[in-house]
Amino acid sequence: MTEHIKTELAGGVLTVTLARPEKKNAITQAMYAALSDATERARTDDTVRVLVFQGEGDSFSAGNDIADFIAIGSQTNEPLDMSVFRFLKALAELDKPAVAAVRGRAVGIGLTLLLHCDMVVVAEDALLSAPFINLALAPEAASSFLLPQALGHQRAFEIFALGEPIDGRTAQAWGLANRAVAADQVEALAAELAAKLAARAPNSIRKTKGLMRDAERLWALMQREGEAFGSQMKSPEAMEAFMAFTQRRAPDFSKAG
Repeated sequence: MTEHIKTELAGGVLTVTLARPEKKNAITQAMYAALSDATERARTDDTVRVLVFQGEGDSFSAGNDIADFIAIGSQTNEPLDMSVFRFLKALAELDKPAVAAVRGRAVGIGLTLLLHCDMVVVAEDALLSAPFINLALAPEAASSFLLPQALGHQRAFEIFALGEPIDGRTAQAWGLANRAVAADQVEALAAELAAKLAARAPNSIRKTKGLMRDAERLWALMQREGEAFGSQMKSPEAMEAFMAFTQRRAPDFSKAG
């Protein structure tokens, strides 16, 4: 376990808080293991009716902790063995409602996680981005299917290819969020929506969500994405992107081909 993931169960709502505010809630593999435990608990524990994701501090999540990710990824030839993929599988299999409360930055997995949430509340000034291509990587969390499904091909491709953020108002207008409100209202509104969901007929909600999602298809796609992600991690493009990231400069892909 890790102190950077906090959980609290009240009124049938299991609230999971990313609690690494000094790093903008960048996620380590240890944090992914704890997130997996919480998500699996939400699915199997009958006292849990709704799962809520939120971030401590001024950001939802800055995405993967790059240093941790490079270190762990370089030690394995099987990316699917990494804790992040256990979390992704748990998300794919989750058949209870999930709600997200998003303030500040939501980067990479911070955005793609929202595609597995049934209700999303964002701050109007939140900034959501999926800069996988900026890091010479590939999409994950079945986002290569779910993001175009939610936004349409052109908008999803722009988010992936350019890696530029969209704000909370745009996220709501494009269909990535249910509500866009002032930042100081986000968590309260997410808790209110979660309480309403927890009061609904639980089996009816689970069956409804199950009909709306194909868990096996999502997990199969996540594994295909993992293979693409893993091959890119070891590519010269990615090495240049990671080096540029650590050196705080723009990557130079002019010799890539």
